[in-house]
Amino acid sequence: MSALTFTLKHRPDQRVDMSPLVCHRLAGLSPAEIAAIELDNGKRKVRVDALFKISGGDTQHIVIANSFAKLDFIGRELADGQITVQGSAGAYLGMAMQGGVIEVTQDAGMFAACEMKNGFLRIEGNAGDFLGAALPGNKQGMKGGTVLVKGNVGERAGDHMRRGNILIEGDAGDYCGSRMTAGTIAVMGQTGRYPGYAMRRGTLLLWRQPMLAASFNDCGAHTLAFLPILFASFRRLDSRFADSTEAFNRVQRFCGDMSELGRGEVLVKIQPL
Repeated sequence: MSALTFTLKHRPDQRVDMSPLVCHRLAGLSPAEIAAIELDNGKRKVRVDALFKISGGDTQHIVIANSFAKLDFIGRELADGQITVQGSAGAYLGMAMQGGVIEVTQDAGMFAACEMKNGFLRIEGNAGDFLGAALPGNKQGMKGGTVLVKGNVGERAGDHMRRGNILIEGDAGDYCGSRMTAGTIAVMGQTGRYPGYAMRRGTLLLWRQPMLAASFNDCGAHTLAFLPILFASFRRLDSRFADSTEAFNRVQRFCGDMSELGRGEVLVKIQPL
């Protein structure tokens, strides 16, 4: 059976809430029932078949074709299965995701993977602000799973992050890892101002020298045995993180943020001479 495919007929002027179209919620529904689902579109509701051409029938693999940046909440609370987004995704991609796989072929908006609990989310392009963060007013962001971004990310990636991995091949904006309490954020490109701001625990793994706040202590150069194990866990990924030439275990270690618990760490690759 081919994937259940929603092909966008036209781009609506108002944003669309795509949260009803996830694998576990569509399982067991007939094509007519899926077509009749109503989606919030600005201040009004529209049927699925008014916006999308529907084909295929495998609800464990959903494809959203011709997607663009006003399709919000794709994969919200996804429990299992796979969602493939052909194009860009709007805000709150994979919000509170509990399992399964989401793949996006272009960019994603702000709050992607916010409060994610498990699963794997892959973004081929760029991601907006607050990747893997907590929703406004909440204190716990991403709690598990893995996010891989092939491009750049905006500000405050991993804000209030609790657990899991965020892997960024490109650059990260200001305050990357702000207020994080656990988990790992790895950035191959440049980081903006004040990475790890007010972090309590957790690890920032950086390939480039960061602009740290004065409240981080330089703990010197270290050879860390856990890093080869961490990089080995990335080998299954189709990513630069799986490339053995990008791996390292010799780092400059900074502890902080000393204005908080001070148990977090920023590990910066020591470039070979």
